[in-house]
Amino acid sequence: MLNTQTFRIAALLSPTLALLSGTAHAKLHNETVEYKDGDVVLEGYLAYDDAGPTKKPGFLVVHDWMGVSAETKRRADMLAGLGYVAFAADVYGKGVRPVDMKAAAAESGKWKGQRPELRKRARAALDFLAANKHVDPARLVAVGYCFGGTVALETARSGAPLVATIVFHAGLDTPTPGDAKAIKGKVLALQGGDDPFVPAAQVQAFEKEMREGGVDWQLVSYGGAVHAFTIANAGTDNSKGAAYNEKADRRSWEAMKTFLAELFPKKHG
Repeated sequence: MLNTQTFRIAALLSPTLALLSGTAHAKLHNETVEYKDGDVVLEGYLAYDDAGPTKKPGFLVVHDWMGVSAETKRRADMLAGLGYVAFAADVYGKGVRPVDMKAAAAESGKWKGQRPELRKRARAALDFLAANKHVDPARLVAVGYCFGGTVALETARSGAPLVATIVFHAGLDTPTPGDAKAIKGKVLALQGGDDPFVPAAQVQAFEKEMREGGVDWQLVSYGGAVHAFTIANAGTDNSKGAAYNEKADRRSWEAMKTFLAELFPKKHG
């Protein structure tokens, strides 16, 4: 959501390192990889560990409005630490990384205004993930943050073969709510209860959409949390509308893990 500050990087990475150090005999593999949407070159980030079964559930991780960043990669590493293959998608394109909030608003707004193209761009990333030799293509999950949550939901609405879609402080709106009928998997939305960018009317419209679409859905609202509550460098001033909230960050991650335990009761089968 906000610019990554250099002095925050070590703090952002330390929870990931602690998480991975506790995974017995697991070695984290991560790399920046190029892939394409047609002729457009994209640059994503792949992370997985070498423990467990050969084929693992694949998680498509979609970035916030700042593009693929250290925070995006940290979340991918954390999912890899849980035993999954995580691929951080690049919606914007290689080298397109907003330098400030104004540029981020313009770039994300452009993509929000062209939902069919947005879905196509996300599908290119999902197909790339599904083709990975370590991934079970029958167990694909989309995870998105802020703008990335909007992307993840649009991917689900497109009828993509997802067993689940999990979004954190996402924009829940869509110009085509009837497409919810095409959602194949479960949906978990983890939202800030006081998020001014996702007002009550938008939340209510989302709930109506999910009900009418016959979706297996859950929505958790965290009191006292505003937009970007999982992003550590978003500051702590709720009056700005976007701020980090340690409790909501921790609780939403645990809610996701509980959701995944139901989805994958034997971890990776």
